[in-house]
Formats: sequence, structure tokens, C-alpha cells
Amino acid sequence: MSSGTTLEGRALLQGRASGEAVVLDEPLSFWGGLDPASGRIIDRRHPQAGGTVTGRILVMPSGRGSSSSSSVLAEAIRAGTAPAGIVLAEPDGIVVLGALVARELYGTTIPIVVLGRDGYERVATGEQVVIEDATVIVAHR
Repeated sequence: MSSGTTLEGRALLQGRASGEAVVLDEPLSFWGGLDPASGRIIDRRHPQAGGTVTGRILVMPSGRGSSSSSSVLAEAIRAGTAPAGIVLAEPDGIVVLGALVARELYGTTIPIVVLGRDGYERVATGEQVVIEDATVIVAHR
């Protein structure tokens, strides 16, 4: 790691997490797009199909689709297969709802931060990322 960038966003769900970034080219619907038992992206039409989000910082433009996505994310959090945290370009209430449900039902959740398009585009797959409430620290390679 040669340098770092600190990005200020808006915490949709506060918390602390760290891990390797996995940046998605397109939004992901957790419903039909993520296997909560394995943390693997299973939507065959998604550019990162087959990739794993478990324990990583998931960076994506937004969620996509069904309100049932919140239940899949909550189940992944319960099962320990969810991302460590999520960074979004745009706010997504369905993604936040899944993390909130996991907090209420299972006593565990993940932080979710919105950076906007400019901040989202400053994170690359493989970089180490730390989320601290509304702050995202990216260690560039």
C-alpha cells in the first residue's frame, strides 16, 4: 500500500468494518443475485457473477430490484456470509432495511455508507477499505 484516501460520505447505518473492496460494475439485487448460504453472486447476468462478497467491503452503484432483497441481506448477515460493509454511490432503502432487520432480529449488522458517484469511483477492487461511520478510508496499491 503506497498511499491512502479519506472520503467523507453519509452513513445510512453507522458502524465500523474493514476488508478488501469488491467493486461491482452494476447494481446487485440480493434477491436472486446473492446466495446467502455462501455469499456468492449467483445472478448469471451480473458482470461479477461467481464472485464472493463475504467479509469484503461491497462497493456498488446501488441495490437493484425486489423488496425481498432486504430479507436475503438479513439472512446473509445472520449466516456470516454478508459483506463486512457496503459502500453505495446512491442511497438504497431496501439495502438499509436488510441490515436494520438483521440488527433487530439477530443483534448484528453491517455499516452502510453513501459516497456519491465521485467517491464510489475512487475505490478499486482489491484495495483495502475501512469504514468508520460516514468515513471511508481507501489504502491504494
